Amino acid sequence: MRIAIVDYGSGNLRSAAKAFERAGEDRATAVEVLVTSDAEAVAKADRVVLPGVGAFADCRAGLGAVDGMVEALTEFVHHAGRPFLGICVGMQLLADRGLEHGDHAGLGWIGGEVRAIEPGDPRMKVPHMGWNALRIKEDPADLFAGINDGAHTYFVHSYGFVPTERSCILAEVDYGPAIVAAVRQGNIAGTQFHPEKSQAVGLRFIANFLSWSP
Repeated sequence: MRIAIVDYGSGNLRSAAKAFERAGEDRATAVEVLVTSDAEAVAKADRVVLPGVGAFADCRAGLGAVDGMVEALTEFVHHAGRPFLGICVGMQLLADRGLEHGDHAGLGWIGGEVRAIEPGDPRMKVPHMGWNALRIKEDPADLFAGINDGAHTYFVHSYGFVPTERSCILAEVDYGPAIVAAVRQGNIAGTQFHPEKSQAVGLRFIANFLSWSP
């Protein structure tokens, strides 16, 4: 199984690659992890991971600047129908638009927008950074198989994805109002938390993604 982690100048590429390699070893799955900015290699992969760290607009511009990458991702997701995972801003880019320092178009793969976190409680700081407990919804995709409700995962973000339809939400966390922690629509999944930084829970989530057959 070849996993392509998209390199577009944003994301924890090394830690993500190591986490996917480790999860493959733990599940005795032969995994080749390729960190790449080659659109053709992405299009030919079995699974694709889109990481993201930083501002929405910068990540979207960086992705668009890689020759043929958006087209390759679109082909992979919408025509080949293979499993895709967005992490942190990589998940946010799935939205129609991001409202961080302006109004910026996203990929538009899952309806919704990315808005500033407003906890409404001065004790809850922004960015939302550190460990938080998941509220896991019923997951027919089994991406959270073996992960208990209340399991802790690691977050660092100031903006959150607000989907148009709540049916795509797989998990949330409480931070004043609820914050979307994971989404899924068809063969497209995304996590606001960083599975590569979430220790055993994150590795289990990655292993589930490796065996996911949407």
